[in-house]
Amino acid sequence: MATVSSSSLLNKAVRQQYMNLPQGGKCQVTYIWVDGTGEGLRNKTRTLDSEPTSIEEIPEWNFDGSSTYQSEGSNSDMYLIPVRMFRDPFTLDPNKLVLCEVLKYNRLPAETNHRHSCNRVMQQVKEHYLWFGMEQEYTLLGTDGHPFSWPSNGFPAPQGPYYCSVGANHAYGRDVVECHYKACLYAGVQICGTNAEVMPSQWEFQVGPCEGIEMGDHLWVARFLLHRVCEDFGIIATLDPKPITGNWNGAGCHTNVSTQQMREEEGLQYIEQAISKLSKTHKQHIAVYDPHGGKDNMRRLTGLHETSSINDFSAGVANRGASIRIPRQVGKDKRGYFEDRRPAANCDPYAVTMAIAQTCFLDPTEEESKKEESA
Repeated sequence: MATVSSSSLLNKAVRQQYMNLPQGGKCQVTYIWVDGTGEGLRNKTRTLDSEPTSIEEIPEWNFDGSSTYQSEGSNSDMYLIPVRMFRDPFTLDPNKLVLCEVLKYNRLPAETNHRHSCNRVMQQVKEHYLWFGMEQEYTLLGTDGHPFSWPSNGFPAPQGPYYCSVGANHAYGRDVVECHYKACLYAGVQICGTNAEVMPSQWEFQVGPCEGIEMGDHLWVARFLLHRVCEDFGIIATLDPKPITGNWNGAGCHTNVSTQQMREEEGLQYIEQAISKLSKTHKQHIAVYDPHGGKDNMRRLTGLHETSSINDFSAGVANRGASIRIPRQVGKDKRGYFEDRRPAANCDPYAVTMAIAQTCFLDPTEEESKKEESA
């Protein structure tokens, strides 16, 4: 039996009695931000006198950065800058979830605030109408860190029957998956699908298509919702790229990329041009495709278990062992999108999408001059 949290065993009927109470016209707003690890999410809630109708109506706030690995105690106040608003699927309308950027005491972006620079790049490439779709893989664990529903003193049957599976002997934790999907739809997250993955207790959801900066916003909030749903069920969702060593698949965040030119007739030539540019910057991309400079992906990108080698760049049609995959239908239609299979499950989507946009659509010399102008 999986180890679950004590909080999940509390009487939910008693909780619901309070959740049904009226709010007297007030609105609860939960502020969400990325902490100093570049992976963790934090949140806190305040009351507004009325329901906000736009992000501009939500005030800035602050928090103690010394408790989130983002500042020293002697100068700990950090600013929360609201950037995107969602409906709250836990406390329901009129309450809101608000994704925030983090600024330091001097109003400069915090070290793990990659949204700020990503947004600048996305503004520079907006004429391409750049769409992304990201496939977020994750693994369910008990609170003891053991994979959910795995035998306590052993392993399940080898990989094979679990991908897109059905049945209690193959699909572990579907309640979490379906509740997360509904929570995303209610909140307004651009979730577009989900499926069981190759390793038991491993699942995936897809977010997109999202244009430009929206990709990172929607994926981070989808991750928050996943962790929050798991909290209710008393288990953990890990984004570790290789949670179980041995002959088990790792977890990635495959990133699909498309521009207006790629989507039009004969768009394949533009896909091939982008892939050619990516082939020349492989090491630079690996360095930003996980939060630890590529160290996490070293455990995952081995050339086995449907991955490419971390040391080599490759591309191919319908090849899940390549760095970049062109879907078979795209090769047939000669237009559409390509899939970068290198990002790790725990990547920062702002860092990933910014790197792709810079490599494929910006002139490096022009980019440097714009940095100097904004400095």
